[in-house]
Amino acid sequence: MASRELVRGLWGKLPPTEPRSAAEIETEATLLLHQMTLPEKVKQMSGDTPLFPGLIEMARVYNARPLPAGENLRLGVPGIRFTDGPRGVVMYQSTCFPASIARGASWDPQLEERIGDAIGVEARSHGANFFGGVCINLLRHPAWGRAQETYGEDPHHLGEMGAALVRGVQSHVMACAKHYAANSMENARFHIDVQVDERALHEVYLPHFRRCVEEGVAAIMSAYNRVNGVYCGHHPVLLRRILKETWGFQGFVLSDFVWGVRETLPAVEGGMDIEMPFPRFLGPRLVKLVEKGLVAQAVIDESVQRILRQKLRFAQVGQPDRYGPQAVLSQEHRALAREAATKSMVLLRNEPDPATGAPLLPIDRRRVSRIALIGRLAAIPNTGDQGSSQVRPPYVVTPLEGLLAAAGDDLQVRYVSGRRAAAAVRVARWADLAILVAGYTFREEGEFIPFPRKGGDRALLTLLPRDEMIIQRVVAANPRTVVVLMGGSAIITESWRNRVPAILMAWYPGMEGGHALADLLLGAANPSGKLTSVWPRSAGQLPFFDRNARSIQYGLFHGYRLMNQQGDEPAFPFGFGLNYSRYHYHGLSLTQPEFRPDETVRVGVNVTNQGPMAGEEVLQLYVGYPGSAVERPVRELKAFARVHLEPGETTLVQLEVPVSRLAYYRPEVAGWVVEPLEYQLGVGPSADPRSHLQAQFRVVDAPLRQQGVSWPPTGQA
Repeated sequence: MASRELVRGLWGKLPPTEPRSAAEIETEATLLLHQMTLPEKVKQMSGDTPLFPGLIEMARVYNARPLPAGENLRLGVPGIRFTDGPRGVVMYQSTCFPASIARGASWDPQLEERIGDAIGVEARSHGANFFGGVCINLLRHPAWGRAQETYGEDPHHLGEMGAALVRGVQSHVMACAKHYAANSMENARFHIDVQVDERALHEVYLPHFRRCVEEGVAAIMSAYNRVNGVYCGHHPVLLRRILKETWGFQGFVLSDFVWGVRETLPAVEGGMDIEMPFPRFLGPRLVKLVEKGLVAQAVIDESVQRILRQKLRFAQVGQPDRYGPQAVLSQEHRALAREAATKSMVLLRNEPDPATGAPLLPIDRRRVSRIALIGRLAAIPNTGDQGSSQVRPPYVVTPLEGLLAAAGDDLQVRYVSGRRAAAAVRVARWADLAILVAGYTFREEGEFIPFPRKGGDRALLTLLPRDEMIIQRVVAANPRTVVVLMGGSAIITESWRNRVPAILMAWYPGMEGGHALADLLLGAANPSGKLTSVWPRSAGQLPFFDRNARSIQYGLFHGYRLMNQQGDEPAFPFGFGLNYSRYHYHGLSLTQPEFRPDETVRVGVNVTNQGPMAGEEVLQLYVGYPGSAVERPVRELKAFARVHLEPGETTLVQLEVPVSRLAYYRPEVAGWVVEPLEYQLGVGPSADPRSHLQAQFRVVDAPLRQQGVSWPPTGQA
């Protein structure tokens, strides 16, 4: 093995090395390992930046350059060159895509893979070889400040979207899925102890990580929190037994930054491979423990072998002709950001205009010539969190800028900030239609940064009281009012929802969000986003949440699963989203009535666009378990598909569910059980069963899945 080839593939813009088999990579990694001294091996296991200079640099601007780890100049082994995400590449100026929670609402893995490809190109062009932005933590409660960084509340949806991002990114650089595991609180993240039983852990909080492992993700980042009393960065059950042994993960584990490792010995014994971004515990302290015989040389060798394996694997990856300054913020990437924002926004309400009887949106230019745009968020860049996920684009198209650009000569747009209610009322009365933009910014939610204080878990699930007051005043002045919401998860809207004829959730829509919003409001595009978390009527419909808790219990039920269990009616169900077309579902069929555990349930359903406008619909397949021997969700998402339909077009959509994915986890045998029973299947536009076409199928001859054999075997590189 020539180490120069490793440098070519990971550092430079030269062609990658010739493809090698997994066996050849393993042999080369072993040869490299045997050439290293103990200090050189340990140096592979931590960031290269000294602690105090690194802290000062991060306090000024986080991730202003690639963060290095494990460089070996003697042997020509490149370091990992880390960049964060997930809205795009955090370093320098880069394309800012919509927040992950918005992209999740597109329900479009193909789009997410294209975004991953663009992120990988920009990361490589900026000098990085590692993207740490595949955030797939489960959104358990909408108060979670970093909900915007993940895709939603459902493990299946999370896994498919995360796997798509991994595929795209890893065409160019290593990808890292985070934060493993049960990380769903922000203010208490450094000390919270998540108490969770084995069924909930395996069925709810781990499947999406396993899906990314199956996709071949290069790395997993551990979380700050504890699980059942043990820090995730020290956790032998999570890191060694489940991730590396049961799932067969071939990549490496790195810590969340600074506080992801608390002690040297528990971390290395627990399965930590790299401490980031400084060598506090896995540096000279680790060398001394090995020299004293307190840590076995084999433990070090296993970690370093994992790291070298991925460096060699990704020396073969890349498309050098696509890298360079011209690739960053390219017209193609900015168009992709606009497409993602357009497909992500969710139309929650669209009642008839009393004057015409037609839905209020899209805006009819024949009847609307004067538009009032109200709200401070309409005129400021609002791309989300300003913590570790902050992307710094050269511009952000605000709602005001987007609407003005699209207005043309036939629309007058007047803007007021809404700071003075009287001014908002006056402009609303002047207008044929009012658009009010309200919601959150990085100050109310996001990564918790105490100095200066910003972000953290939400204090409110409703809008700010002043925003709610302005909505009430504006809609009283002009009943033709559209409320555009911005934020990172569900918002309780009960005090005003039924008075406003049209509501659109725009999330944090990225640098091109203003153009996308104008396209949807004016009918240049058809809304197609769907919610990826249930929107409650009240906080009482949600799990317990205390943002300052020291310990918390996580169970099998949250979100739409919990509401189904309790028989609650949400404000907006999981998977819900309106559009400007009407989609008719018909002709549901299954290939057969009975299946064995090793077979796949294949479902066909016809969808017809009965509206006047081309659009895209997201079909969702849910499975229920009546008669199960254990407590299970009333129904849960098991497949989805996004389809494009022209007016009048009918298409047959095929959905597949491996029977093995219907298993539940049985702790007594540390394995999965597929029950022989009659399953309930529903296909529709949301999780609301009243909209479903329904069928039943039976699983027969379902044997007990023994330890080490689980749904379905991993197959990552």
